[in-house]
Order: sequence, then C-alpha cells, then structure tokens
Amino acid sequence: MSKVLIADDDIISQKLLQHILAAAKYEVVVTGNGQQAWEILHRQHDIYMAILDWMMPGMDGVEVCRRLQQEHRAGLVYVILLTAKEGTKNIIEALQAGANDYITKPFVKEELLAKLKVGQRTIMLQTQLTQMEKLDSIGQLASGIAHEINTPIQYIGDNAQFLQSVFADLHRILEKYSQLLEANRTQTVSPELIVQIDALLEKTDIHYLAQEIPQALGQSIEGINHISGIINAMRDFASQGLGDKKCIDINQAIASTITVSCNKWKYVADMVTDFDPALPLTLCLPAEFNQVILNLILNAADAIADVVGDGAKGKGNISIRTRHDDQGIEIRVSDTGSGIPENIRDRVFDPFFTTKEVGKGTGQGLTTSYATVKKHGGSISFETEMSKGTTFIIRLPINSQEAKTKEGG
Repeated sequence: MSKVLIADDDIISQKLLQHILAAAKYEVVVTGNGQQAWEILHRQHDIYMAILDWMMPGMDGVEVCRRLQQEHRAGLVYVILLTAKEGTKNIIEALQAGANDYITKPFVKEELLAKLKVGQRTIMLQTQLTQMEKLDSIGQLASGIAHEINTPIQYIGDNAQFLQSVFADLHRILEKYSQLLEANRTQTVSPELIVQIDALLEKTDIHYLAQEIPQALGQSIEGINHISGIINAMRDFASQGLGDKKCIDINQAIASTITVSCNKWKYVADMVTDFDPALPLTLCLPAEFNQVILNLILNAADAIADVVGDGAKGKGNISIRTRHDDQGIEIRVSDTGSGIPENIRDRVFDPFFTTKEVGKGTGQGLTTSYATVKKHGGSISFETEMSKGTTFIIRLPINSQEAKTKEGG
C-alpha cells in the first residue's frame, strides 16, 4: 500500500516528486507518459496510489483515470492529479473521470504528503471492507457447514444408540444358543431352555433386526462418508493459504467450493456441473481463486432466491461449466435468476455497488473477483437476460508450465 506511481513528463517535477516520496519512505515507480502509466497500473496490481500529471503526451492523466474506471480499478487505485489548471469546471472534469483528488502546480510538499496519507487511509478502509466481505461469506459458510455436518451426525448417533440397545438383546440370544449347543453336546436339552429361547426370539423380533441393522450400518457409513467429503472440501478450500501461486486442478477447486457452499444454495437451486475432463492444471493463487468462485455461487443463489423465494414451490438452477482451448480456460457460472437490469449492468463490478439491502453485503464481492481475475491475467464478463438469468464468464490463461517457469526464473 506504500507503493506510489509517479507519471509526469516534466523531468524536474518527476525528480522532485520522487525525492519527496522516497524521503517519506514510499516505494516509487516512475514513468514519463500516460500510456506507460496505464500499462503499469494495468499490469501491477500492488500499486494502490498514483500521482498523474494532467497534461502528458499521448495519454493525459484524465484519460488514465477514465480507463481505470472502465476497467473497474478506479476504486482500487487512489489517484491524485497534478495540474496547473484551476477552476470548478476542471476539478469536476477530473473527479468525474475517476480522480480522487488533485494538487495544483506549483505544489506544496506538506499538502502532497497529507493527501497521500488520506489515500492510504482510504485504501486501508476499502481493504478492511473487502476483508469483512470475505469473513462474512466465510461466516455464512461456517454456519451452513455446521448444519450440513450436524444432520448426519444426528442420525449416526441415533443409529449407534439403536445398535447399542439391540446388541444387549442379541447378546442374550447368543448366550442362550451357546447353552443350547452345550446341552445338545451332553444330550441334556431341556424343554425349559427351548421355551426361553422362543420367548427371547419373539421379544427381540430377530427378523426385524435382520432388516434394520444393515440399514442402520449403511446409513451410518453414508453419513461418515458425507462428513468426510465436507471436511476434505473444507481442507481444499481453506488450507491453500495466501502464499505463492500453485498449479491446481480448477475442476477440483470448483467442486470443493460447491461442497462447502452447499447449504447456501441447495434450498433454492439444483447444482449442475459440466467439467472438462481434459482441463490442464493452471497456475494461480488457490485461496483467491476459490473466493472468486464462492462469490459467484453466492450471488447466483441470491439471484435465484429473489425469484423462487425459499424454494418450497420449486427451485432454480446453478450451472458451472469448464472448457479450454489454445487461448485459455473458460469457466461459466450460470443462474436462472431474474437477470441484471440494463440500467446497472455497467456498474456491477464497481466498488461498493450493491442491490442488496443494507447490512447484506458491502458490494465488494464482484469488485474483488474482478481484480483477482485481472491479477491472474484473465478476464471476467457476463451475459444476462431479464427473466432468464445471468452467466458470468471467467477466462484464464493456460499458463501452468509457462507461468511456472517465469515464477522460477
């Protein structure tokens, strides 16, 4: 967050800015024109603050702001325009283009540093809100997972109690049969022993137990396998950490995310998957990729719930498909919700934009997803039709070997 881009074609201003920021312990990236500034911001996603000269050859600072806004990075980069222009009209133009603040030349060092501090606080707040959104979604998952695990645990417990209770009856029958076997060996079988065995068999209903015990064992094994599947999915989803990029199986990552989010969609939608079995491993940040898929699944479930309510009168569908070609990997997440209204389609990736009620999301989910996919060198877009639903389309480069080589070299 302390890395700052300086873009100014005037060498003297450039050097002065670089000296001031370096003395204030900022890490500085310098360029002399707007085109290079745009390329740096487009490529380096760890730069969150930029000082752009308004007037530069080729592409000016205002145009860079516009492009950032079009790329939905405007809320992720705090831009200060450096300009000799004055007047309300020029200020409005700069702010409408996506700039966060401006400084007029000749600038005062203290003012510049103070405005950078404001930028740092703004970016920090946005980062905290993004983290809150992640924690909120994880909190929702934790509640759902607890419910998913609790149900099989309950019937495993009930079956265990049933087996424990019938074991005592079966043990008594086995004891009587053991006595009968021994009496038969000594030719001392008594009518009383036969009566006792008949009474025990009638009381225990051995034919009923012969049917119920295998069912109880089968249900318990099924429940254990279900819990094991959830735990394995949780491990795959959460244990990847936030470290280096890894080559992962995209299909498996999506399947794990579907499992851990099951409680959020299963009441309103049926899940349909169509995975490309030949999908190559790809290099990415697993935890961040999982979060993108989670955001899209939760959004799809919410969109369907807006149409079907609690699902009591019928469910919708969430479909996830993966494919690949020479250019890259494609992931499609489709829902049968109400679709995205035309008047907000150009805002869905904007920071803090949400159509949900207050308290039901910060509007950072799709913004974060957009930034994450871009960080991976990919793209995210959507197709939507009112009353039909929406499909979000992610494209990632096939870089499993190429990117791995670059990372190592």
